[in-house]
Amino acid sequence: MSQPEVNAVKAAVPASEAPKLHVGFLKNNLREYGMLISLVAIMVLFQVLTDGTLLRPLNLTNLLLQNSYVVIMALGMLLVIVAGHIDLSVGSVCGFIGALAAVLMVEYEWHFVPTAIVSILAGAVIGAAQGWFVAFRKIPSFIVTLAGMLVFKGLTLALLAGQSVGPFPVEFQRLSSGFIPDPLGGDALRTTSLVVGALAAAALVFFKLRGRAKLAAHGMEQEPYAFFLVKNLFFAAIILFFSYLLSTYKGLPNVLIVMAVLIVVYDFVTNRTTVGRRIYALGGNEKAARLSGVKTQRLAFLTFVNMGALAALAGLVFAARLNTATPKAGLGFELDVIAACFIGGASASGGVGRVMGAVIGAFIMGVMNNGMSILGIGIDYQQVIKGLVLLAAVFIDVYNKNK
Repeated sequence: MSQPEVNAVKAAVPASEAPKLHVGFLKNNLREYGMLISLVAIMVLFQVLTDGTLLRPLNLTNLLLQNSYVVIMALGMLLVIVAGHIDLSVGSVCGFIGALAAVLMVEYEWHFVPTAIVSILAGAVIGAAQGWFVAFRKIPSFIVTLAGMLVFKGLTLALLAGQSVGPFPVEFQRLSSGFIPDPLGGDALRTTSLVVGALAAAALVFFKLRGRAKLAAHGMEQEPYAFFLVKNLFFAAIILFFSYLLSTYKGLPNVLIVMAVLIVVYDFVTNRTTVGRRIYALGGNEKAARLSGVKTQRLAFLTFVNMGALAALAGLVFAARLNTATPKAGLGFELDVIAACFIGGASASGGVGRVMGAVIGAFIMGVMNNGMSILGIGIDYQQVIKGLVLLAAVFIDVYNKNK
């Protein structure tokens, strides 16, 4: 159908029907918008309950640093889950890579750059080893990665000899605890960070408008203009607001830039590339994907390689933040990462999930952890509440599928 024909169809829709179309669109995309609304509601709730502590610049910076490794691993876990698998070993791999980096830098005095390269390659090799068993030997990913969890917990203890190793070179610490420089010279306000935030907001609006124009040029279905406008202006305003808050403290953390780049790259890969579409096809129906010519085994293998590399990067970020490698590093991380993906809309049966959903899910978990800690809620009840939130998210997913 040509664009004039599409416009003619739109013009033929009575004005009284437009609200119904908007309601129908909202119902069909309730999960996507619901997660965003939930994040905003949770932040507002804890902002009120903590008497404004949650969004203070210092606490906001800590919130980003505390959840950076979860967001990084959630990007890889999303692809694994979309492909129809699971990876329980990410926490142990994260801790093991942190230990490996510590030994190389502290005991063998390696420079942090080759250490980082070797560490990420080691993570990719670990992912490849587990992916080989899953993809080519058809051993369930739950079993393979459960074994990996135990193996790398043990190897971390062996590598560190049961001791903490540190501190790290200052340059390596800046990966997680450093902030972008401020050549524009702000005193009370980090001007460079504010400018970067404004440019990011402008870029978001520009690329979204260009994407919408391309869809319109091909006569493809789009979300109602009101939803499109409100959603993207909201995101732009949020970027500006948080950039301003962070600029009043020390500016944008280095790890935030790393996260932003990864989010943009993975959002592009999942939405705009053949590989991304094939991963969704693999998780939706492996047999149909294979019969369509998709090399499903290789694709599943690559999702685990990617997961291993991102777990390694998260391990470096976490170790840099602590300034030491400990035998217990990474303990329970896999639960937060998997929960972030499911809360963000990924389906337990595969084939469904969005990058931004996983990121929002990670920050929902992070805000809950941070807010409950500020309120003095014990770790016991924190675990109970997080478990109930995860169960509710999966229940809603199953309920919507059954409908």
